[in-house]
Amino acid sequence: MKILMASSEVHPFSKTGGLADMVGALSKTLAALGHEVGVLTPLYRGLRERFPAMERVDWALRLPLGGQMIEATLWKLPLGQTETIYFVDQPEFFDRAGLYGEAGDAFADNAERFLFFSKCAAYMACHFPWQADVLHLHDWHTAPTALLVNHHKWREGLRTAPRVCLTLHNVAYQGQFIGNTFGLLNLPWDYFHADGAEFYGGFNFLKAGIVYADLLTTVSPRYAREITLDLGHGMEGVLRKRAAALTGILNGVDYGEWRTEDNPHLPHPFNATNLRGKSRNKLALQKELGLPVEPGTPIFASVTRLAEQKGMDILLPALEEMLAAHEMQFVLLGSGDPAIEQSFRVLAERFPTKVVAQIGYDTRLSHRIEAGSDFFLMPSRYEPCGLNQMYSLRYGAIPIVRRTGGLDDSVVDFNDDPLHANGVKFDELTAPALANAIRKALRIYADKELLNLLRRRGMTADFSWEQSAHEYLSVFQSPTV
Repeated sequence: MKILMASSEVHPFSKTGGLADMVGALSKTLAALGHEVGVLTPLYRGLRERFPAMERVDWALRLPLGGQMIEATLWKLPLGQTETIYFVDQPEFFDRAGLYGEAGDAFADNAERFLFFSKCAAYMACHFPWQADVLHLHDWHTAPTALLVNHHKWREGLRTAPRVCLTLHNVAYQGQFIGNTFGLLNLPWDYFHADGAEFYGGFNFLKAGIVYADLLTTVSPRYAREITLDLGHGMEGVLRKRAAALTGILNGVDYGEWRTEDNPHLPHPFNATNLRGKSRNKLALQKELGLPVEPGTPIFASVTRLAEQKGMDILLPALEEMLAAHEMQFVLLGSGDPAIEQSFRVLAERFPTKVVAQIGYDTRLSHRIEAGSDFFLMPSRYEPCGLNQMYSLRYGAIPIVRRTGGLDDSVVDFNDDPLHANGVKFDELTAPALANAIRKALRIYADKELLNLLRRRGMTADFSWEQSAHEYLSVFQSPTV
């Protein structure tokens, strides 16, 4: 099968979150399974210098954007025999310091930037000599491509256009712009209505994709149910209409990167049958971060975006209570809302021998935190998939999660199944409920036999991308609903 993906970010070329990891890993896995895969993404600042092997494609892009004609060039970088990354080079739109904005503010022309990118994806899908069987779109940035391809196929008679699959990574982010923005598509306005691309008078990129894509997926089975009920951020009704076309597929983990042996980020290797290296990584982490080096003190950790979605409003008061009453340490790595960042700085000042708050992101440190911590906290309000709970399982850090989205699909509590339990789950979105979950973790920590049993179960769980890739292939080949 020939599969063309379009995404605003792709690891290792560009990244702000899990979207990049998912696209990079899924495309690599599909290629390894023998499929021809192309990935289209913007050529952001510095990429040509970082990847000098990329070559210009002799294929011009000159496309209308409202009343303008915008030109771009196409570059490619082969990643093996059957995978190629294609870059859209349009300096006015993409040669910038940030992907979506700077200093916490979104770029004012993001609608123009990503409508142009969507047009490039549609044009390539329909006219590029390498003819894809399936066009796989990701999130709101590329969602309008589904409408463009639908128009080419049914209004212009281009029956060779590929089937379109849209993956919804996080329905909270929809690309909502004023209604006049729809004119930039250069399509008939009869698509702009309540059952089409219009949403409360505005042009909603994600809704256009949901309505006009042939196939829809999201990043966990539970999240697929949740977004049709009460977590659709206004899209519940639209998604219920397309429920027959919607499939939840849990994201996988790239175990080539997230590994506990032969990992350049970790000072000590370990595995499920030999956990001595994990204990050594814990001591190394305490020393590196300036915490008291105490092998008997449990380390709780969180590597996260500091946002309301991630449950920071219940994590802070729960930690206040538990740190004051128990011998435990807490390590944070993350950035986001300035007020939340400051709250964690204050927490670290109040408990200088128990808390370290590293504001920012450091890939190497994230690996060392996963390997050195005993428990990993993810009290999310909602979590489409989540990856850190799967990373922590592989690294022997027992996840403590709220029962939502992909967290519920990947972590097993004793109350769910004692024979397969690998973590701790709680239900209520409250600080007392999270504090009780931490107390449960402390009881687990006191029982070394149970602690190591849960660690080994987590470390041997298989969340590899190959299983997820086969599920995507089944969707790509399924009938259009």
